[in-house]
Amino acid sequence: MAVPMTTGGSKISNLRFADDTTLIAASQEEQHSAAYGFGINYNKTKVMIVDREHANHREIKSIGRCEVVQSFVYLGSLIDNSGSCENEIRRRIQQARVVMTKLTKIWRDHNITKATKMSLVQSLVFSIFLYASETWTVKKGDRARIDAFEMWTWRRMLRIPYTAHRTNVSILDELRLSSIVPTRMHTFFGHIHRSDNMEKLVVQGHAPSGRRRGRSPTH
Repeated sequence: MAVPMTTGGSKISNLRFADDTTLIAASQEEQHSAAYGFGINYNKTKVMIVDREHANHREIKSIGRCEVVQSFVYLGSLIDNSGSCENEIRRRIQQARVVMTKLTKIWRDHNITKATKMSLVQSLVFSIFLYASETWTVKKGDRARIDAFEMWTWRRMLRIPYTAHRTNVSILDELRLSSIVPTRMHTFFGHIHRSDNMEKLVVQGHAPSGRRRGRSPTH
């Protein structure tokens, strides 16, 4: 099998977790050779075409018996062929907002302490929102969206109306908290930096490629 991807001087052809496998192929021929010897469930197998010219493959609906998709949920996270995490972040926020809203009776209960409510937010709401957040690529717009959701959550828990003119900083100080997502990302990066495995290679390795002219994405 021809190996399509090189990073940090090492060649990577597939990513595996338990019985889930992601095959990386630079051409349809490599894709077929990669599948040789595998028993493939075509109902569960998806093909994603990733390149800079998204318009070139939007009309392709299938390759062989496999459906071609623009995005799909893999190991619980939404993977997008644009490489952006914006849709996954929006999806996580929406799921967490639904849970937060369902717990309104708890936030209104004066017999439940603030500490208990914070614990419930962490375990029932943020556990959904923060799933795999340490791996997100966060741009400026994503960061604003994340911050807005975090503050919406704490204000709702504390039952602080926006008309109260409480600043976000004062609320975080009251709860003795800092912004959660950056903290998780820094912790995860530190863990990878101290290790010597595939994760470190993928995160810190350099892939040989040329960049097109124009501005870089805003991070």
